[in-house]
Amino acid sequence: MASTSTPRILLLGGHGKIALHLTPLLLARQWSVTSVIRNPAHEAEIRALAPENSAGQLDVLVESLEEVKKPEDAHKVLEKTKADWVIWLAGAGGKGGAERTFAVDRDAAKAYIAASATTPRVTKFLMVSYIASRRTRAPWWSDADWASAREVNEGVLKNYHAAKIDADELLVAHAHKRGGDWQAINLRPGTLTDDPKTGKVQLGRTGSRGKITREDVAEVAVRLLERDDTRGYYDLLQGDVDTDSAVKRVAEERIDSFMGEDEERIYALVP
Repeated sequence: MASTSTPRILLLGGHGKIALHLTPLLLARQWSVTSVIRNPAHEAEIRALAPENSAGQLDVLVESLEEVKKPEDAHKVLEKTKADWVIWLAGAGGKGGAERTFAVDRDAAKAYIAASATTPRVTKFLMVSYIASRRTRAPWWSDADWASAREVNEGVLKNYHAAKIDADELLVAHAHKRGGDWQAINLRPGTLTDDPKTGKVQLGRTGSRGKITREDVAEVAVRLLERDDTRGYYDLLQGDVDTDSAVKRVAEERIDSFMGEDEERIYALVP
């Protein structure tokens, strides 16, 4: 079930490593992209990503996500760019301590989620989170998976986990309230690597331990966006299924790894 739209895409976190792989894939599909970056020195690098004779238009917007405090701030950017779809690839990356992590990974993310969900023109929102962004054990996880997730979330990623899970849950709540005309996708990769793309993945409900290349994450993301029947949480690890088949399966079987979370509490986040 392929999307037939020719969207204008707002790509937040345009200079991130996944975004650098994803941008040419979006443009190659004749989709137009506004890449949001913080550092103007990166603009030339972003513009060089556009394939020759690409039908998709590439624009660059220099904006600091740390200045986005509420949905109204995000809404101004949505209006400026006339975005139809929003992709969240931004993150503090552990730089700047807890304050910056919460400012970007929680507050700005939540602002863009809320603004996008309440803008009728915006019909798709894809967020890249991480595989262990959960409060409770996934029903399909082994004891070792749960122990590994807790070790990460209560240790080195404690602040990141707190920030990401707030944003992830708000995305679920807004998707539930807005309904079927808003396609909310939460792609949740394992440990990221810079190895070359393999084209072979595990997608849907996976364990919590494992790796995935950033290039494969970008490929899966664009495949999910191509369809109109993909929504919900998708865990992602390196595997042995080709990307197209993996995406087709989770869409047709309506797999959603949100399963096991406290739905009633989360839906109530957006009355």
